[in-house]
Amino acid sequence: MRKIEHQAFLLLLVGVTLAFAWVLWPFYAAVLWAVVIAVIFAPVQRSLLAPMRGRRGLAAAVTVLIIIAIVILPLALVTASLIQEASGLVAKVQSGEYDLGSYLQRMLDALPAWATGLIERFNLTDLATLRERLASGLLKGGQALAPQALSFGLNTFDFVIGLGIMLYLLFFLLRDGGALAERIKEAIPLHANQKTALFATFATIVRATVKGGILVAIAQGALGGIAFWLLGIHAAMLWAVLMMFLSLVPAVGAGLVWAPVAIYLLSSGAVWQGVALILYGVLVIGLVDNLLRPFLVGKDTKLPDYVVLISTLGGLKVFGPNGFVIGPLIAAMFMASWQIFSGSRPEDQTGS
Repeated sequence: MRKIEHQAFLLLLVGVTLAFAWVLWPFYAAVLWAVVIAVIFAPVQRSLLAPMRGRRGLAAAVTVLIIIAIVILPLALVTASLIQEASGLVAKVQSGEYDLGSYLQRMLDALPAWATGLIERFNLTDLATLRERLASGLLKGGQALAPQALSFGLNTFDFVIGLGIMLYLLFFLLRDGGALAERIKEAIPLHANQKTALFATFATIVRATVKGGILVAIAQGALGGIAFWLLGIHAAMLWAVLMMFLSLVPAVGAGLVWAPVAIYLLSSGAVWQGVALILYGVLVIGLVDNLLRPFLVGKDTKLPDYVVLISTLGGLKVFGPNGFVIGPLIAAMFMASWQIFSGSRPEDQTGS
C-alpha cells in the first residue's frame, strides 16, 4: 500500500512540476537570465554585505542597481543605435546607393589567381545571377522588415513586463539564492557528492559561458567596431554587433566580417587601410580569445570547441537567441553528469 501511495505522490509531483513549468514558459527567458545574472553577480552581492552590516536585502537592491547601470542601460543604448544604423543601411542598399554587385566584382578582382580559379570551379562568378539573388533577398528582407518593426513595437509591453519580472526575480535570487540553492540541493534525490558536483558545475559553466563567451565576443565586436569607425566604414555599430555574434560560435569568428571588408579596401585602392585592417584583425581581434578566455574562465572549465560549436548552433535552433547560453549549458551539464556517473560506478561496485 505504501508503495502505491509513494508512486501516486511521485506522479502528482511530476505533474504539478510540469504544470508549473508550463505556466512559467512564456517568461522562461526572464527566468533564465535572472538565474544567469544572479550566479554571475552573486560575489558582488556578497562583497557588499560587510559594509552594509549584513543587510542582505539592501545589498541585493544595490547589486540590482549596479546591474542596471553597467549592463541594461548600455545594452539599451547600443540596441537603439543598432536599429538606427541597420535601417539606414537597408534604405541605402534598396535605393541603389550601395551597389553590392560592383562591390562583389571589386572583391573578386582583388583575389589571387588560385582563389579565383576555385570560385570559378564552383561557378560563383556569375554576377548577374548573384545580383538577382541579392535583389530578391533584399526585397524579401525589406518586406519582412516592416512587419518585424511593427511586431517589435507591439511587443514592447511584453518586453517591459519580461524585464520587470527578470529584475524582480533577480533581487530575490541575490538575496535568498544561497538558501534556495540549499533547499533545492536537499530535495534532489542524489548522493551528497553528486549534488555538490552538479551544483558546482552549473555555477562554473554559467560563469564560463557568459564571461568566457559573451564577454570575449563583446570585446572582439567592440575592437572590430572601433577599427571600422576609424577607417570610416558605414554602420560600424552594425558590423560590430555582427562580429560579436559570430565570435560566439567557434570555428566561425569575426573574420567573416572584417576579412571581406579588408579585401574590398585593397581592391578599391585603399591599400594601407586594407593592410592595417588585416594586421589588426589577426594580431588584435584574433588574439583576444586566446588572451582573455583563460583569464576570465580558466583552463579547466573550457568545453571542447566542437562541443561548443554543435551545442551553440543547436541551442540557437531550438531556443533562439537564448540558445547561446542554454546550448553550451546543457552540453556541459550532460558531460558533467556522465562524468559523475562513470566515476561513481566503481565505488558502487566496491561497496556492493
